[in-house]
Amino acid sequence: MAVGTERAVLAGGCFWGMQDLIRKQPGVVSTRVGYSGGDTPNATYRDHGDHAEAIEILFDPTVTSYRDVLEFFFQIHDPSTRDRQGNDIGRSYRSAIYYGDEEQRRVAVDTIADVEASGLWPGKVVTEVEPVGDFWEAEPEHQDYLERYPNGYTCHFPRPNWKLPRRGTPTTS
Repeated sequence: MAVGTERAVLAGGCFWGMQDLIRKQPGVVSTRVGYSGGDTPNATYRDHGDHAEAIEILFDPTVTSYRDVLEFFFQIHDPSTRDRQGNDIGRSYRSAIYYGDEEQRRVAVDTIADVEASGLWPGKVVTEVEPVGDFWEAEPEHQDYLERYPNGYTCHFPRPNWKLPRRGTPTTS
């Protein structure tokens, strides 16, 4: 990990679209796509068991916060569809936050409570919050996919004028 950076690992459907949008955010130093949240060692596209397609984000906390990263994550994918984003269906496409420490877990839970209270999505938030485990980097053909194929498939997009309001009191659970 680069000196002075923090790490976020998120799953929100097909990793191509998430990487393409998140990499352009202020403070994001690097991204890579891969598989996380499962128990298959050396996960690959053809054999990733119960892992989700995920993105690892290294960001500069002096430019953007973990909360900012999560707010953008909730803007570009639908956290109210279980095991699905757009046309992609299955556990590989679940919404999940893999936290690295207790502070990230707290921020994740608080952000989810704000998303839930906001009514910005049509249903209950089903995003899983789990400790980060192994992150298996995806094959080279999946890295930076939409930069190489600008008209390639994605089910992610920023929602115009989408701004997550904060509730009055943070959750403590």
